Amino acid sequence: MASGFRAPGWAWPLERFYHHIFATDHTILELVRTVGFQDKVFFRSPVTAQWWQGRAYPIDGANPLDAALNVLRFPATPPLDRLRFGLVVAYLKYGVRDWRPLERITAAEWSRRWMGPRVYQAIVQPLLEGKFGPYAREVNMAWLWARFKARTFKLGYFEGGFQALADALVDAVCARGGHVHLGTPVVGLHPASHLGGWELRLPDGAEHFDRIIATVPPSALGRLVPDLPSGYLAHLMGLKSLGAVVLIVALDRPLTDGLYWVNLDKREFPMLALVEHTNYVEPKHYGGDHLIYLGDYLPANHPHFDLPTEALFEEYEPALRRFNPDYSRTWVRDMWAFKAAYAQPVVPVNYSQHIPPLRTPLPGLYVASMSHVYPWDRGTNFAVEIGQRVANLVIRDIMNIPNGAGAHVLAHPQTC
Repeated sequence: MASGFRAPGWAWPLERFYHHIFATDHTILELVRTVGFQDKVFFRSPVTAQWWQGRAYPIDGANPLDAALNVLRFPATPPLDRLRFGLVVAYLKYGVRDWRPLERITAAEWSRRWMGPRVYQAIVQPLLEGKFGPYAREVNMAWLWARFKARTFKLGYFEGGFQALADALVDAVCARGGHVHLGTPVVGLHPASHLGGWELRLPDGAEHFDRIIATVPPSALGRLVPDLPSGYLAHLMGLKSLGAVVLIVALDRPLTDGLYWVNLDKREFPMLALVEHTNYVEPKHYGGDHLIYLGDYLPANHPHFDLPTEALFEEYEPALRRFNPDYSRTWVRDMWAFKAAYAQPVVPVNYSQHIPPLRTPLPGLYVASMSHVYPWDRGTNFAVEIGQRVANLVIRDIMNIPNGAGAHVLAHPQTC
């Protein structure tokens, strides 16, 4: 989902789905340093806003004081409720160290109790319903805690976008003797009983490997590996998730007055968020285009997954006039739609007890997906972290290192 595409005239690729990192995303920043890409990362403080009664209100800031003042100015709730909300968020961000008790209660119930019913209705409920749709009332509080905990006042991006980082990572893998095969779909994984290890089946043949790390969605793993025990397979198929639909619109001028990210209430809008990427990264990198993301999380069987780009634009376009009454269809230069059936894992109460282990019941087969990064929300930083965890697990198994012994054997070149 972090991969990029490049339109004619653009110097930089653009992510198919909006992306940034936080200053607390230490794992991906360490990877950036490892592959020599550290001089390409930059941090800025774009404006994040909440839409309410016909206008956008900033709810973040370049520093804690600015953010607190913007929360206190947000008029959707009475002043005392705003103060209460700010204090509770500060407690979650700076006071809570152990998230595990929070997963025993839903985010809806906890926030309604401690933030108050008006704050819940104005801020938390739209967030949960926008992100999780029919599962909004099932999501546990640890997930919401993680969103507040990880967020920073500055957001990070890369020169050349996340695609440039992916390209640098491929170069680093190849320089170390690895091989990266793009455009190579896998159609099946089967234990190679006569050789040991695994047979990886491709459309035009098969390859043999000692061990496999599958980073596909849990449901896809079930289809690829029919030999999985029925109990484990039922466990995988029982995990719930939502897909993502994003429409990117290239305009010949800005849509909003300097807003980067606008949270929307899906009771009013046909999408969850409007992200004006070029109010964060200059339009000059995209041939002067002003780029708007219109994003939504939806069940994978939602009709929007089947809509062609123009039809999806027809659904979303009326909302553009609400952000700028001067908007005209003549502003539109181009548009692109991207869809992913697996994008947002649903994390109900006590979700940690339901996460499948990274080591599957079949020897030599490992799985790592966005469903494993809990309690953190899905994102590139936690994708890197789970990748390192599963890689270290594989190396420990190869070297017969007991669990708990040693530390980060991946850091030693002779074991790679």
